[in-house]
Amino acid sequence: MPTFVYMTRCDGCGHCVDICPSDIMHIDKTLRRATNIEPNMCWECYSCVKACPQNAIDVRGYADFAPLGHKVRVLREEEKGTISWRIKFRDGREKNFLSPITTKPWGEGIEDLATLPVPDEEALNSQLLCYEPDVLGYEGGLRDLPGELKQGVYY
Repeated sequence: MPTFVYMTRCDGCGHCVDICPSDIMHIDKTLRRATNIEPNMCWECYSCVKACPQNAIDVRGYADFAPLGHKVRVLREEEKGTISWRIKFRDGREKNFLSPITTKPWGEGIEDLATLPVPDEEALNSQLLCYEPDVLGYEGGLRDLPGELKQGVYY
């Protein structure tokens, strides 16, 4: 479900605008507050929700984890290094989920990554994910997209 902004909480900092991969979070020029200008195009990655320091952005949860009439609240606590999701059901019950914010140095906290060398500059600038061809077991290597797409040509 798409995100929505509580205008009374938003201070117009723009963190949601900077992080939105589909470029649909914008700062309203009149109100100076964030808004989702195209809810139907929302990827539902919730990056904006997690990035908002004012906890001004909420989501409408899916019925598979939060039935009709529920409320979903997200709380980012950087000092604790966590993001918590609270679902409040119509009958008053609450369900809380706690997730760590994963902004740790390479190999710290993820056992498998600690055994791999830190990627070089070329790997970091590649379109591939970290060690993607190796993990997939594809020996021929994966193709990158063309560096420059031609204007008006659709692939």
